[in-house]
Amino acid sequence: MSITLTWLGHACFKLEQDGYALVIDPYTKAQGYSEFTTPANAVICSHSHGDHAFTEAVLLKNTEAESPFTITALPTFHDGEGGALRGPNRIHLLETGGLRIAHCGDLGHMPDAETLAALGQLDVLMVPVGGHYTIDAATAHALIEALKPRVVIPMHFRRGELGFPVLAELGDFLALRADVVEAEGNSLEIAADMPPQTVALQYMRPL
Repeated sequence: MSITLTWLGHACFKLEQDGYALVIDPYTKAQGYSEFTTPANAVICSHSHGDHAFTEAVLLKNTEAESPFTITALPTFHDGEGGALRGPNRIHLLETGGLRIAHCGDLGHMPDAETLAALGQLDVLMVPVGGHYTIDAATAHALIEALKPRVVIPMHFRRGELGFPVLAELGDFLALRADVVEAEGNSLEIAADMPPQTVALQYMRPL
């Protein structure tokens, strides 16, 4: 059993398993990234900002289909001051076939012990690394060291023309990791026997 994970840009991902598709954090007006639409059975958002909750980009189809994913939303904050600056955020934990996958959304602080325990042993962690609006590279690295996920996928960063200018370059985060793999494309097959790695997916503009 495997899951196809595709990075659509910024903090947006599409997960597909056995013909079922789920989109996380679709965006609009994310600097450097093209507007897009994509079909899916369901969409979830970490918070209500337009660069994470533009659900109009998702062309919902067959929404009655049974989802293979069990989804748990873990409440966190978009900043380090209990949400006073940017409001709430949700980490989404997805479980299917023994695999555990977490998308951090715009996490703005180191999660508390209860949240770390709820996340548990992860196969995949999608984590923001660009700072300013979210945790920075150092805090993301500390979170990874605490959780020890098998696969780490950075998101919400600047790389060349991609990303808001206030965000840190992806390279600042990759320099902290010893297991970096530069993917050839924007998709990754997730399976239980994957080797530990930090994967830099490549952005592919929609045709």
